[in-house]
Amino acid sequence: MILLFMVLQMAGAGAQSRQYVLRAGASLSNITPFLDGGIVGNFGIPPKAQYIHDELYAKSLVLDDGHQQIAIVIVDNLHISREVFDYARQLIQEKTGMKKENVLMAATHTHSSVSASGVDDERMNFNYNRPLDEYQTFVAKRIADGVRRAIYQKEPAEIGWGSVQVPQHVFNRRWVMKEGVPNPFGGQDKVRMNPGVGNPDLLRPAGPTDPELYFVSIRALDGRPIGLLANYSLHYVGGVPADHITSDYFGAFAGYLSRLVDKDQTGPGFVAMLSNGTSGNINNIDFRGPAQKMGNYQKMQLVAKDVAEAVYKGSQELKYKTDVKLGAAYSELNLGVRKPTPAMLARAKEVLANPEKLKLHHPQEPTYAKRITQIQENWPDRINVVMQTLQIGDLGIAAIPFETFAETGLEIKAKSPFKSTFVIELANGSYGYLPTPEQHELGGYETWLGTNRVETEGSRKIVKRLLEQFNGMKK
Repeated sequence: MILLFMVLQMAGAGAQSRQYVLRAGASLSNITPFLDGGIVGNFGIPPKAQYIHDELYAKSLVLDDGHQQIAIVIVDNLHISREVFDYARQLIQEKTGMKKENVLMAATHTHSSVSASGVDDERMNFNYNRPLDEYQTFVAKRIADGVRRAIYQKEPAEIGWGSVQVPQHVFNRRWVMKEGVPNPFGGQDKVRMNPGVGNPDLLRPAGPTDPELYFVSIRALDGRPIGLLANYSLHYVGGVPADHITSDYFGAFAGYLSRLVDKDQTGPGFVAMLSNGTSGNINNIDFRGPAQKMGNYQKMQLVAKDVAEAVYKGSQELKYKTDVKLGAAYSELNLGVRKPTPAMLARAKEVLANPEKLKLHHPQEPTYAKRITQIQENWPDRINVVMQTLQIGDLGIAAIPFETFAETGLEIKAKSPFKSTFVIELANGSYGYLPTPEQHELGGYETWLGTNRVETEGSRKIVKRLLEQFNGMKK
């Protein structure tokens, strides 16, 4: 017993005396697609890309505490299939030895790029273990190259993190209406998504917003900035021609922040990246009014400028550290897949066979008739989704492979054992929207089968698993 106590005491002393010495590197990998691919993100036939407004990137940040490495990659795309990320992970591990589980990858959710989740009907199918197409393979390889380059560029560094409030650009896009709202399945919802500015039937927003803008800043020991990762719970902004390729406000933010950093006469190589927080029910439109009339790219630039200036100002007050502990936890969570009822399937077959002869419940009924048929025919009854958490000192980062509602992100941050926490959505895959059970009761676009694909308790199970991982990392 005495010997065991001495061994435990020595082990504890060794853990307390372990030295963490930070090294960091960052990189950009261009993933701009060829022209003529279909731009996805809206209903209808995807318009062909005819013009590249700005280049798209996979932006990589690698941190090393002397004992463990982690990587964070933010990719300019609507959403990216798990199989693309898994292939990138495989390449990274093969080429660098970094643990696959230590690489967090996420899409920004720009609505102005070609698909990295397959094309045409494949985008809505369950495609795991199917061969990647040309663009998916290209994106995966460029992600892997970016992480390798960031590892190659590692140097002694220091890190700081903090947050500021930027409430003026976040609004809940789901509104409780005075009267019921028809849905594509013949029912009535209590909530309408994007109800129109100044709609007289508005009652109240159906949920909260999260105005916290988080940022992690990394610089070399001589003060030269290496990279900055920000996180803001706002959907894409848009306001661009339908056939333009653009990274949306995520890329514009990086441009503004880089120019602010450059005015401090720093050297080249700084990488700014903006990840999407929990914004599945959040956009930048104030539906109370008045309506705003802006030209192409104008609103996007306004939002990006405000967010970049807020981050820059907040970063001037950071306290930097060189001795932070890094950690990563990774698991797979098994979730049930929602399936249509026999009555829904029968109606869907009628609609698909005679869309012009039937009286439709909703203008998008043919779209959802096709989607629920695909779910029935091509999706398994249950799927495994990646649950990932990272630790950077007293900061916890959670990753969710869904378009996640703001209230879920707020709950994770409130219950996290870490002093500071933020959540990145559309990470390690993409499986549609993730409303809470309470929001499912209200209905609306984000809850429709075909927009949402997993069980209505999915958000609760995800929160539970991520908090378990956070608590395990804190021990």
